[in-house]
Amino acid sequence: MSLIEEVMRRSALERTAAMPPDLMSGQQPRASRAHVGVAPPTVSVPPAPAEAFTPQHRSAPVDPEAMERNHVLLRVHDVAISRAYKILRTRVLHRLAANNWATLGITGTAAGEGKSLTAVNLALALAQDVNTWVTLVDLDLQRPQLGSYLGMTYEHGLTDFLTGQVELDQIVYDIGVKRLGIVPNATSVESSSELLRSPRMAEFVNALESQSPRRIVVYDMPPVMVTDDVLAFAPRVDSFLLVVSQGQTARRTLANAKEVLAELNLMGVVLNRSTERNDSPYY
Repeated sequence: MSLIEEVMRRSALERTAAMPPDLMSGQQPRASRAHVGVAPPTVSVPPAPAEAFTPQHRSAPVDPEAMERNHVLLRVHDVAISRAYKILRTRVLHRLAANNWATLGITGTAAGEGKSLTAVNLALALAQDVNTWVTLVDLDLQRPQLGSYLGMTYEHGLTDFLTGQVELDQIVYDIGVKRLGIVPNATSVESSSELLRSPRMAEFVNALESQSPRRIVVYDMPPVMVTDDVLAFAPRVDSFLLVVSQGQTARRTLANAKEVLAELNLMGVVLNRSTERNDSPYY
């Protein structure tokens, strides 16, 4: 072997000895952070989704005669009334969807304008849509009426939950209408605005918002000009409907109510007991 060949052989052996093991095996070299100056990418693990809440609805019988007497939609045979609530339902659904809202408060200016009946019938109309689940809540803590309008027979209501006497699954009821749950109330309280700001109320609202499937929550609330309950609870409600009564609600009272609700999301005004009717048949 010539001297040149011997030098080349030794040089090749030295290069092989200094070569990293992964190159000797035919693999690409692994760069260290110190060598390349870039930290390896970190893998972010998304947080686990909040556990969905599906309340167990307790069965509650209702009185058909009471519903008919109170003009509840389930016992109304007037086509014009049914049509009006369907139109209201569709407009409400469009506004809720357009703004990604899920909660709606129903209020009025004074007692006797029909806001509770509007809340009941709107909730029933919403539940008739096969893609809509609804929870109707009696949040008029000083003058609860939803149970009476429906003629419901039940054991516990919302005030019982807010005062710590029962748990949530004991106050959500099924009256036999698909996709509808009802939270009634039978015990009136004077310290209503304090209860609406309480931790138990926050727990109640959070549980409703985590329901699966997602539901529209309709709150029947007291008149805005009578108590501060609407303003106390307003931060937890996406939008409001104001119910007024033809021949009863004064223009000045309506203007004052709209001024109070000006800083809130007022979806619209519902005119109750209107003398205008649309009885014309479609066909």
